[in-house]
Amino acid sequence: MVKVKANIKTDRYRIEIKTPTENLLIADEPIDKGGKDTGFSPKELLLAALSACTSATLRMYIERKGWDIPEIFVETELTESNNTNLFHRKISFKGTLTDAQKTVLINVANTCPVHKILAGENHFQTELI
Repeated sequence: MVKVKANIKTDRYRIEIKTPTENLLIADEPIDKGGKDTGFSPKELLLAALSACTSATLRMYIERKGWDIPEIFVETELTESNNTNLFHRKISFKGTLTDAQKTVLINVANTCPVHKILAGENHFQTELI
């Protein structure tokens, strides 16, 4: 199980997010939504999770294969339309890849755990305590 805690006080929309090991992240709303833009917006956090997971998954695979790829770049965009969401990832690499390697790496990117969560069926349970 993965767990984070979020806390918001009276500083409008500024949210402190902590992990059980005390890592801290600040979230905020953009200025046009009434926030101060002092941290990631909630949707940016979602995209950051997908980009980070994709990057790490690719790095693990590339290291296991021993390929000379010193840098991976992942840009993720979200387009929302009606009840449909499109996550668009653009992945590039520093280094030379064959077409076969590129095909494999696209498949590897699609196996990252966050991708699987977002692509799967999701349910929510909310309780007041």
